[in-house]
Amino acid sequence: MSYQIKPLLKLYSLACASVLLSSVSSCGVPADGDSVGELRGTVLEVPILKPDLVLTDTEGGLYDLRAETDGYLSLVFFGYTNCPDVCPVHMATLAGVFDELAPEVRDATKVIFVSTDPERDTPDRLRQWLRAYHPSFLGLSGEMEAINAALAEMKLPGVAVVPGQHGSEVTIGHPSAVLAFGRDGLARVRYPFGVRRADWVNDLPLLLSENP
Repeated sequence: MSYQIKPLLKLYSLACASVLLSSVSSCGVPADGDSVGELRGTVLEVPILKPDLVLTDTEGGLYDLRAETDGYLSLVFFGYTNCPDVCPVHMATLAGVFDELAPEVRDATKVIFVSTDPERDTPDRLRQWLRAYHPSFLGLSGEMEAINAALAEMKLPGVAVVPGQHGSEVTIGHPSAVLAFGRDGLARVRYPFGVRRADWVNDLPLLLSENP
């Protein structure tokens, strides 16, 4: 699933439920019995360079993604606070993961949430929404042109605005995957919607150890 749009999400959820029942991991969600010490995310055939992206943080300052995350394991996700499903699930899962990580792993990892709905995601709204999950999560926003350019660099689909019907709110189509950029600034693993907390807990120390 490339975009967070309800009909596609329902199909994806049904498919992944079937996968879990059959212990097959073709949805990108590892089945039970995975070996400890092996990455459980989707390993990319070609690593992706962290985009050269400068956005605005929730305090109103400029945030240079490359410079500010240099030397960290950076989990970068594009979404919006009014998202009805994918975004809150990702953030809640990662918040639980952070509670389980060893302090040295947690301190070396940054979660970066880039808004795909800057008109509604004001700095205050974005800050409060993220803090409800974990105080260390970082929120960024900026011009859609820059955000779509960064998504293209990351080999992810651009943002799509889906008009509401019969008075309903606008829905924002956005990539549902989290990219994990190592300390060297390269993403070698992608995490689709539906990855379990245990898989993150398994993978994050491994990703840090691969990029000392």
